[in-house]
Parts: sequence; C-alpha cells; structure tokens
Amino acid sequence: MKKHRDSLFNFALALLTALLLVLVFPNLVFPDSGQAWLAPLALTPLLIALSREHRPLWRFLLGEFVGIVYWFGVCSWIQFVLEYHGGMGRWGGWAVFLLFSIAKALHLAVFSLLAGVVVNTSCAILAVAALWTGIERTHGNFGFAWLALGNAGIDMPLPARLAPFFGVYGISFVFAVIAATIAMIILRRGRRQLLWLALVPALLVLPGLPDRRTPSETAVVLQPNMPEEAQWTLTSAGQARDHLIDLSLVAAVHAKPQLIIWPEVPGPLYYYRDQRFHEEATDLARAAHAYFLFGTVADTKEGAPLNSAVLLGPDGDLVDRYDKINLVPFGEYVPKFFGFVNRITQEAGDFAPGERMVVFPLGDHKLGTFICYESVFPSQVREFVKGGASLLVNLSNDGYFGHSAAREQHLEIARMRAVENRRWLLRSTNDGITAAIDPAGRVVQRLPMYRETIAQMGFDYVEGTTFYTDHGDVFAWGCLLAACVALFYSQRPHYKR
Repeated sequence: MKKHRDSLFNFALALLTALLLVLVFPNLVFPDSGQAWLAPLALTPLLIALSREHRPLWRFLLGEFVGIVYWFGVCSWIQFVLEYHGGMGRWGGWAVFLLFSIAKALHLAVFSLLAGVVVNTSCAILAVAALWTGIERTHGNFGFAWLALGNAGIDMPLPARLAPFFGVYGISFVFAVIAATIAMIILRRGRRQLLWLALVPALLVLPGLPDRRTPSETAVVLQPNMPEEAQWTLTSAGQARDHLIDLSLVAAVHAKPQLIIWPEVPGPLYYYRDQRFHEEATDLARAAHAYFLFGTVADTKEGAPLNSAVLLGPDGDLVDRYDKINLVPFGEYVPKFFGFVNRITQEAGDFAPGERMVVFPLGDHKLGTFICYESVFPSQVREFVKGGASLLVNLSNDGYFGHSAAREQHLEIARMRAVENRRWLLRSTNDGITAAIDPAGRVVQRLPMYRETIAQMGFDYVEGTTFYTDHGDVFAWGCLLAACVALFYSQRPHYKR
C-alpha cells in the first residue's frame, strides 16, 4: 500500500514538472507569452520524484509521462496541422500526434532513467544539469527539435549573456543547475548545495548584451497574408502575383532600400517555372535598384521539388540560390516510421533537402538566409555567420500553425539565433510574425498578424563572431560526455570487490 501511495506521489510530482514546462513557453493557456520565470524551477519536482524512485523502469515511465504531457501541451498545434493541412481528420490527427508525443517523450524518459542514477550522488547537481543539456542537444539528431529549455531565457538579460558563448544550451544548463540545487535543498542534502546558486550572479563577469542602437540600413519586408488552402487558378495566381509586385515597388520607391524581402513561398510564385513571375521579379529588382530576396520552389536534376530562397541583384540577375537543408517532418517529408501519414504540402512528391550552405554576397556585405523550421537548429544558423554573413534573414510561412501559440514559440526560437551570433535578424513570414530583431534578441519592430502589410525595417550589418559562432555546440556535447563520465563513476562502487 505504501509503495502504491509513493508511486502516485511521484507521478504527481512528475505531472507538476510537465505542467511547469508547458507554462514556461507560449501555450494554450498563455498563447502570447509563457511564464518564463518558472524555467529555473520546472525540473525540481521531477528530480525529487527520481530521488525517491529506485526502480529503473518506473523512473523511465516517469520521464515518459512528463514528455507526453509536455509535447501535448506545447505542440498541440501539430494536431491542427495534421488535421486541417494533412487531411487526416480530427481523430486521425490526434492519433498521429499521440504517436509523435510518445516518440518525442523518449528523450525525457532516458533523462529520467539516467538522472535517477546520479541524483543521489555527491556530484548530483552538475551531473543532472550536464545530462539534461547533453540530451537536449540530441533532439535535432533524432528528427525533430523545437523549444530548448534555455529559450525561456530570451528576455532574461543575465542568463542570456551565456548565449554568445554556449548557445541556448548554456542557458538550459544554468536553469537545470538551479532546479537541481532547489531539489537538493528540499531533500535536505546540506546547505552547502546553496553555493551552486552563486553561478547566477557569477554571470555578471560575462559581457552584457549589445545596447539599443538606431539602425542605419533599410529593408522593405512583405507580409502577403496569402490563404493556405486557396485553390489557385491561372487568373487568381496572376492577379495575386501582380498585386504583390506593385505593392513592393511602391514601397521600395518610397523607402529606397538596399533589400526587398518576401517570405518562404506562400503561394504559386515559381521563379523557375513561371516565366511571367521570373520577368516581374527581375523588373522589380531593377526598378527598385535593390537586392530582392524571396522564397520559391526550385527543382533538383531529377525533378524533386526544393524549398528555396533566391536572391536577385539590383541589376535583376540571379545572385545565388539557397535550398533548405533541414526539412519539416510531416510538412516537407514524412519520416519512414510515419509513412502512412498524409502530407501537408500540395507539391507533388516529397521535398528534397538542399546540399550546400550559401552565404549571399550583398554589395560589400554578406547575407545568411535560413528557411522556416531551420531556425530551431543553432548549429546550422551559426554556419552562415561563420561563412561571413553580417545580416541574418529568416523566411517563413507560419500560416500552417493556424491561430495557435506556435507563432510566438517560433519567434522566440528565432530571437535566440540573433543573440547567439550577435546579428540583426529580419524575419519575413506569410501572415505573421514578421519582425526585426536586434543582436540582443529584442524585437525592434513587429507587424500585426493575419494582415497583408509591407513595412520598412531598419537593421545594421554587424561584423565579428562570437565564441558560439566559432565553436558551435562544443559545450552541449561536452555536457553529454561529462554526464557519461558521471554515470560511469556512479557505478564504480557496485563493481568493487
């Protein structure tokens, strides 16, 4: 009976951690902004439960339970995407989303299984934080990444100082250290554990984030608000295309920008397939005497579609093309395990991934462009800056998210990429959130959602690189290695004779 009550109490603690993790980010309850202040506390209840639970299988199940609740709460928009854009219907969408959540929860299940081993050791705090950070880094390697715990620190000036050095994972590490320290205090492991909290004020020795400055360069950024499910005809597609060209030309003549930006392809705007659009895009760049960056669909030699960003020069000639490398699961390709799932895109066949990083020359400067979901891969975005990009641009089409918290979540993720690399980031989306973000991750300008609009956005070219730009995720991978060492040493007493 006591074991039964203990197990129920442990699952109650796990549920509390799951709810705290959900509340940290924009969600169903708070779609516009999460309760980020909960981030340093979120893991504490789970760690207490793991210290009480000595059965490996039950520790694994505690983590799996937390993961399922977390993914359900934070990424419920995936069900909407599968139902409305994937054509799976309500129950089909929920069923596949449940399978997805079970699969993604395995990361937290593995964390809980292993954290339960080290949480009762003398190095518990550092070992737990390293384990969390290292496992968090592996999400993208297993098919899907979204919000790292450290993303909650984007508006916290002190933890955010870590991002230019260790990326978002450095902030995750600090939050995990705080959570583990609080857990150790509650478990009465000694007041000396409080010393680890000194790590927070110690961050003051790091350089502060860049001050606000009035930008000196101008871009014209379009938010076309094209409907996702429109049944386009030659006539309606031509009218939409001509309207956007005219809108951009009027804005460019007034603003005299160096750069015009359209989002990830929001409709039938095919530079390589539609001769009319090819000519109009060329004419727009020439008439505005500006670089023109826009999303389109290109093709491989074998005829497979590519999600691409094209840059035209002020003379209208093609500068180069970047093909999206990290594709969206279920949106641009279907993982083999989920081969029965309908696809979201209306293109014929799966998209093919791009094969090369491209840094566009932009006069005396360089431009790095990543497309939509690629914003969740800090190790990829840094490659653009490492290649010389002094400005970052994120082209996206968040219309598939519906009116959900995913838009704010995506913006929060993109903002962290600006901080990690100390670059201005211009974000152009189909129907929101289009924004200008400075090198400290501040949203300097933001356009209203679900409206067609075009705006002048200020920015600056920034040179130089951060430690994170130069060295990438060495800290996160080092945490994973350190966690493995801690696990090894925790087992040595069991093998002594």
